[in-house]
Amino acid sequence: MASILDIAGRAGSAAQAAFEAGQNLFQPTLRLGVTGLARSGKTVFTTALVHHLVRGTPLPAFWAAAEGRIRRARLAHQPDDDVPRFAYEANLEAMVAERRWPASTTRISELRLDIDFERRSRWRSGPGRLTLDIVDYPGEWLLDLALIETDFAEWSRAMTASARRPDRAGLAGPWLAELAGLDPAGPADEAVAARAAERFRTYLEALRADPEAVATTPPGRFLMPGDLAGSPALTFAPLDLPPGVPAGSDTLAGLMRRRFEAYKARVVQPFFREHFQRVDRQIVLVDVLAAVDAGPTALAELEEALDRVLLAFNAGRNTLLSRLFAPRADRVLFAATKADHIHHTSHDRLERLLRHLVARAVRRTEAAGARVGSVALASVRATREAAVQEGGATLRTVVGTPEAGERIGDELFDGTEEAAIYPGELPADPAEVLAGAVPPGSLRFPRFRPPPVAADAAGRPGTLPHIRLDRALEFLMGDRLA
Repeated sequence: MASILDIAGRAGSAAQAAFEAGQNLFQPTLRLGVTGLARSGKTVFTTALVHHLVRGTPLPAFWAAAEGRIRRARLAHQPDDDVPRFAYEANLEAMVAERRWPASTTRISELRLDIDFERRSRWRSGPGRLTLDIVDYPGEWLLDLALIETDFAEWSRAMTASARRPDRAGLAGPWLAELAGLDPAGPADEAVAARAAERFRTYLEALRADPEAVATTPPGRFLMPGDLAGSPALTFAPLDLPPGVPAGSDTLAGLMRRRFEAYKARVVQPFFREHFQRVDRQIVLVDVLAAVDAGPTALAELEEALDRVLLAFNAGRNTLLSRLFAPRADRVLFAATKADHIHHTSHDRLERLLRHLVARAVRRTEAAGARVGSVALASVRATREAAVQEGGATLRTVVGTPEAGERIGDELFDGTEEAAIYPGELPADPAEVLAGAVPPGSLRFPRFRPPPVAADAAGRPGTLPHIRLDRALEFLMGDRLA
């Protein structure tokens, strides 16, 4: 039976949704969620999106912009007073003036734009305004939503089983050694719990840093604790739980179980209720190329993670009642980022591979009435293309400035010189990639610096180049600017 707090929480969510739906009748608002797994380019995407809207760039595949129907887009006051503002200006300055990538997303942030446009539909014409609320949050928080329906015993079994896989056993060694010495039926010792939690956190950090993994293991706040660092809600770890272990509060198992439930109640559920449940459209950014280069195991883990991502979404076709009491994300876009790291002749192969990875989840989501799209893009294009002759063969390369410290073979880059790099080619059949047709480390994907952005003939600042950002914008909001 649902607790009074659960019922109150759902009632509060419904009241919030009803209030926002009423406001939407007078001032149309689109709430766009931006997320992705580690190092997928969330901050860069959001900055580039705002940059092009505010600058009024005539993006070819974004029809409202291409047709000149966007009269003005401007930054507005924050939609939520208790959520940090997305640091758009600082991020843009970092890329344009300093030619460095902004810091990664480690917390939720928001930004609001008011977009004045001319309608062009069979039902309505004339001026209109759309308020766009962009919610940028770490993908690790999204994966935490799966914990809501999981109990401590199930989670412990899943975590210990995955840690003992041959490909993870080395990274998990110190934590597994600590785990072996824990007695779930022993006393609820705070020092023991803190040490176990720290070893488990170190294991998660090693997973995230390892190039063979894609860091998809919750709880996500262990890696991004913020003001929760050291709190009891983050001081727990999985246990080996044999049948019949006492669940009393005076045992270690009881203590860990209570902390696990506190994490869900105080961290995961508020995020779902206050932010995630209110999203109308969602983009999930994915660094597919890094997983390809890491090998089939990382790709299989990424496929599983993306499946869990779509399970977390309350996706489907919205009706009047659903908008009032159970709002849904009616469009979800998966984007394979860093398309500028490969030649354009492999872009369709990259997108095909992404569609293959999310195919199972897409069928399930589309059956609920939501639209799911996929695209290979570069929010900010850091390279250009060139043909290089080598040994009688023509190599299709990308040219850019690798960051200082990047290395290809024996060549170490200093961050100042351009280089023409042959990245390799993706197989045409995604199944071949999953079967190991691309040996780990055989592709060349150095991290490039942002491109130089020159002023135009009138001295106005130039715009950041991109690949298919306009296609993403058309899918996510084009219908709302018709």
